[in-house]
Amino acid sequence: MAKIVGLRVITAALLIFAPACAAPEHEATVPTARPVGATTPPPDPAAVGANELGVVPILMYHQLSPAPAGDYDQTPDKFRAELDRLLRENYRPITVSRYVSGTIDLPAGTHPVVLTFDDSTISQLTFTTEGNPAPDTAIAILEDFRARHPEFGSTATFFVNNEPFANDPRALPWLVAHGYEIGAHTATHANLARLDSTGVQREFVQNLRAIAAAVPNQPVRTMALPLGISPVDRTLATAGSWDGTPYTFDAVLLVGAEPAPSPYGALDPAAIPRIRSGRAPVPFDSVYWLDQLAEHPERRYTSDGDPARISFPRTLSGELTARWSPQSAPY
Repeated sequence: MAKIVGLRVITAALLIFAPACAAPEHEATVPTARPVGATTPPPDPAAVGANELGVVPILMYHQLSPAPAGDYDQTPDKFRAELDRLLRENYRPITVSRYVSGTIDLPAGTHPVVLTFDDSTISQLTFTTEGNPAPDTAIAILEDFRARHPEFGSTATFFVNNEPFANDPRALPWLVAHGYEIGAHTATHANLARLDSTGVQREFVQNLRAIAAAVPNQPVRTMALPLGISPVDRTLATAGSWDGTPYTFDAVLLVGAEPAPSPYGALDPAAIPRIRSGRAPVPFDSVYWLDQLAEHPERRYTSDGDPARISFPRTLSGELTARWSPQSAPY
């Protein structure tokens, strides 16, 4: 994992401030129109500094523990502090599916952030004897934050393996019922580069079947690569078939080290970077990038408040992918 993260770190500081290049074609959903009968028009994009071609931080979490054992773990108090910072700096959570499809409907002047959790551990979700999320789990913290700050709109995407959350049958239905997204993370958290093509596809199909058994008819559109490692045949991370069951993912997430591009710009949905949030400060972690984006606010995605248009400074017009030009609103 360190080698893969290191390769992405080398170029991270350059990528965020470099002009975007043309993105490969991918499926996307046109932002929904403003509700019929809406009476309050959104503010002038220039007045709120709208830039919907800016970057989006996708934060990656693993274990929460009062005594973290690894660099990818963090304490519940640090997680609370990060949520406080995101709220204070006008970030609003969306799911991976909404990000990759471009269906971002946020108040004017706010910024999307994507919270992701890998490995489906009990530090993320377990239940008390009364059936409530246990204190200091990630979900309990998110739900408490939602209750205290409804404007934040707590949501997240959980990338799960088979037998998630200690194989508690209540977990996945609870997450779906409370507005969280379920993504795939393979059946056994496999190193996909060590498997043949059949093994790779089996890992995904078995994982999707386990999720479907727990939450029937719930689409699984996104996937995070275990260890950040792609299969030898990278196309199998996006689509394949095993034992008569096909699969397709709209988004494949990496263990990356920089913010993700705007969904309307240079987005490669088969290789979406994330930002690590963990116990100890490391180069290009969540603290580093939130500091960078606070120092350079013009670089981050800032909503114009109207999901039917894509607003950005006219000087960035060359960064818009052609498929989104009908919604283009440069100023």
